[in-house]
Amino acid sequence: MSKSLEYIPVPFNQDNYAWVITDGTSAVVVDPGVAEPVVAYAHSRKLIVTAVLITHHHGDHVGGVEELLRYCGRKNAPVYGPALERIDAVTCKVGDGFRIELDEPQFSAAVIATPGHTNGHVTFYQPSVGGQPGHLFSGDTLFASGCGRLLEGTAEEMLVSLDTLASLPPATLVHCAHEYTLSNLEFARVCEPNNKCGEIWQQEATKIRAKGRPTLPTTIGHELSVNPFLRVGEPEIHDVLVERFGVPVPHRLAAFILLRAWKDLFQGEFRELTERWAPRLLN
Repeated sequence: MSKSLEYIPVPFNQDNYAWVITDGTSAVVVDPGVAEPVVAYAHSRKLIVTAVLITHHHGDHVGGVEELLRYCGRKNAPVYGPALERIDAVTCKVGDGFRIELDEPQFSAAVIATPGHTNGHVTFYQPSVGGQPGHLFSGDTLFASGCGRLLEGTAEEMLVSLDTLASLPPATLVHCAHEYTLSNLEFARVCEPNNKCGEIWQQEATKIRAKGRPTLPTTIGHELSVNPFLRVGEPEIHDVLVERFGVPVPHRLAAFILLRAWKDLFQGEFRELTERWAPRLLN
């Protein structure tokens, strides 16, 4: 009989999480940008790291891989990462549809290509087994009540990526790589002020963070009810965008482009936003 798995967020930097997937003896680690806290956690539980999963090439996701494996990794432990990105620590390059099968711990995941934040970004989806919900390790593509910035990919790519993740079973647990929930909810509430689910979640999330606890994991079903980037077809969001920016919002992609640009500048000036984006929306 296989051991049940735990999914532990290990915080580092100001808002990052590395995720430790463990059966109590061995562990898979997702996106260890800094080794020290993960090594400390592994040592505290006498865990051996048997594999590492990397979603994309940014330093706060890959920076701790080699040190982590040096201090608590099994010899020749594989490091899975996106084939379309150059990551020196990766030993097994993966792309859309690739399947990861591990014996220790017993862990199976499908790789889903999710470009947008970076060109080669991937996510890892562990399907539902035995009536238990599946698990998605979404890196910087999907956040609780938000999504990643478009640093390399296009808005079209990111919207397709988010739509792909949104089609997963609603009970799927989403393990994001950052604790951005409260700031994302501030934006979400302005985008869709009459969304009662968002209002209630903002209150609950504020209490959770006040106790120093993570707001993660979230679920796909929950995100469909509160995340404006998964709700870009909602009439209220379109109305808010038209009122604020005075440009047409003829389709979901137009709404997404405006939302993402607005979020980038949400706590700053909205200089020339309409002029920069209106020509794309009118095509």
